[in-house]
Amino acid sequence: MKRITQDILFKEAVIKYSVKYGVTKAAIRYKKTRQWIYYWLRRYTGDIESLKERSRRPRYHPNQHTKEELKMIEDMRRRNPDTGLTMFWIKLRDRGYERAVASLYRAMKREGYFIGEKTRKKEKYKPKPYEKMQRPGERIQIDVKYVPESCTKSMGKGTQLYQFTAIDEYSRQRYLKGFKDNSSYSAAVFLKEALEYFKFDVECVQTDNGQEFTKILSSNQENKRTEIQPTMFEKALMMLGIRHKKIRPYTPRHNGKVERSHRKDQEWFYSKRKFFSLEDLNQQLRRYNREYNSYPMRPLNWKSPNQVLTSFFSAKV
Repeated sequence: MKRITQDILFKEAVIKYSVKYGVTKAAIRYKKTRQWIYYWLRRYTGDIESLKERSRRPRYHPNQHTKEELKMIEDMRRRNPDTGLTMFWIKLRDRGYERAVASLYRAMKREGYFIGEKTRKKEKYKPKPYEKMQRPGERIQIDVKYVPESCTKSMGKGTQLYQFTAIDEYSRQRYLKGFKDNSSYSAAVFLKEALEYFKFDVECVQTDNGQEFTKILSSNQENKRTEIQPTMFEKALMMLGIRHKKIRPYTPRHNGKVERSHRKDQEWFYSKRKFFSLEDLNQQLRRYNREYNSYPMRPLNWKSPNQVLTSFFSAKV
């Protein structure tokens, strides 16, 4: 036994007291029946190991596999060592086996037929080494968040607004803007405004594969062999000489910083606000964004994004 529990120590104390003062006094003092004390007195051998609870699993079941059935399974498994469970069960049924496949599985597992057999294991995900940016603007992430309908009920049923977000990976400084649609035109307009907001040069923009950013995954192409035309967002990037990096499809964790900030937006901003118009949304977003960029963050060693930028550029002077 690997460890001695309090229950075992209690049983030992009751037994020693009953041997010294009698079973009746022990039953009164420890509030146990005489039958319970006599049971453990019979079990006790002087070794505390004997007071361990034994398995209550029945040793016999009226519906358990017979020796003949187990012999049939053993012979069949020896001739078919690599056959799958279902096919193995079908072969047994052809020879008179009448039990369900689940019963066969339990019997084979109990007899150890599956131990050591090759099983297909899911390949463990190995994250790529974290790529840390060395300067502001080296790469910014851009994404779109759907404004919850609960925040726009006063604007009419079915009204949908969208929040475009740009975040600098080095400093975590953000720029937010609300739009009535998430088209490529809105993405291009947002890009130009974000570049004006950031007081540093941007070298690379990272997005997902949404159609507001790229048509690379568009299913509306008449002929897949034709060259995919760039979106207005991509054209704006090319005109500005900024590299466009697209994350792996259906892998939002690769755009993790902006996705994380959207989760914070839901908790801190959208869960407690209502909007009466697009202008009202943008006015509240501007105030909220100023607070966000001045808020200390753990990944930044408890500095705010604005403080990180100030420290970086003051060190360059």
